[in-house]
Amino acid sequence: MNTLKTQLAELQDLKIATYGKDFLLTWEKTDDEIRALTLVAECFYAMHKARKPFRVFDTGLAVSIFRDKSTRTRFSFASAVNALGLGLSELDEEKSQIAHGETVRETANMISFMTEAIGIRDDMYLGEGNTYMREVGQAVQEGFEKGVLHQRPSVINLQCDVDHPTQAMADLMQVKGHFGSLEKLRGKKIAMTWAYSPSYGKPLSVPQGIIGLMTRFGMQVSLAYPEGYGLIPEVVEVARQNSRKSGGSFEVVSSMEEAFKGADVVYPKSWAPYHVMQRRTPLLHKGDKEGLKQLEKECLTNNAKHKDWECDEQKMKLTKGGEALYMHCLPADISGVSCAQGEVSKNVFEKCRIGTYQEASYKPFIITAMIFLARLQDPVAVLKKLAK
Repeated sequence: MNTLKTQLAELQDLKIATYGKDFLLTWEKTDDEIRALTLVAECFYAMHKARKPFRVFDTGLAVSIFRDKSTRTRFSFASAVNALGLGLSELDEEKSQIAHGETVRETANMISFMTEAIGIRDDMYLGEGNTYMREVGQAVQEGFEKGVLHQRPSVINLQCDVDHPTQAMADLMQVKGHFGSLEKLRGKKIAMTWAYSPSYGKPLSVPQGIIGLMTRFGMQVSLAYPEGYGLIPEVVEVARQNSRKSGGSFEVVSSMEEAFKGADVVYPKSWAPYHVMQRRTPLLHKGDKEGLKQLEKECLTNNAKHKDWECDEQKMKLTKGGEALYMHCLPADISGVSCAQGEVSKNVFEKCRIGTYQEASYKPFIITAMIFLARLQDPVAVLKKLAK
């Protein structure tokens, strides 16, 4: 109860305008709205731990659209909507009329008659995932304005080509919990680094989500990758601007060791180069299996030049006190476990494994908070009622 009272008191002082809105990119939300999201998620986390319900809907639906594979996010979304009292329906596009040419505009309205939230994962096609989410948002807005829909569902980004806000916000809760508060993140160094993987095509959205969010809290953000493995330039510029506003710092370095040096937090994660994802999208659209096979071969050959980009015990010794907080969105490529050689050594991961599970455990509560703040006009009043 003391925790809830503290969170509610903080929430009362924040200016938030999330009602009826979508959650598509963290950098489109104000600092107060990001802070509110962590506080509401913490309230729900505490309630769930105390086995107290936080059902706020008596009826209604949440729809999920997964255009890529998922474990953590899929089950987190299902858990979140269930806890709030919504039913869940997953749109399988192959079993829908989309296969017969139904448009996005039409589909969005047909799934939304009694729907409160639409969660979408669309991260495979560079330049298209976030665009698709906005197209769905525009379609349901029109349906609402024309009287087809009684309410406009809120679109929640469950990962796109640009950002992974549910993951980045769960990561923010992890570092907030580790250091004690958002204020205590100021001056802390986080190393967001590329790491070797025996696979290719991993989305850019996780590293972009991290640099786009952590730079807002005065952190010293060090982005590291081998030559040619850059991110979307516009997102890197967002990180630079955020760091200037927050009084933190942002740098791009060319070695994992340099990024790890003195770091309080490390996040070694593989991703495909920006230019590779640009080439991959038209090949996927054309169904060019031979072209995709050739691109994969080329990329894996290039990846293999950087097998030394592994988070091992020697590199961890470079971090602050040799005990930096290790983070990963999971599943990690673990050397000697899930692959011969990968992003992280077996010993480092095993030491930090439970911490990564804790990191993942915040995601259902973040998604719950996103939907809650988007669908309720006076969320603080509702939370107070739930807390009683």
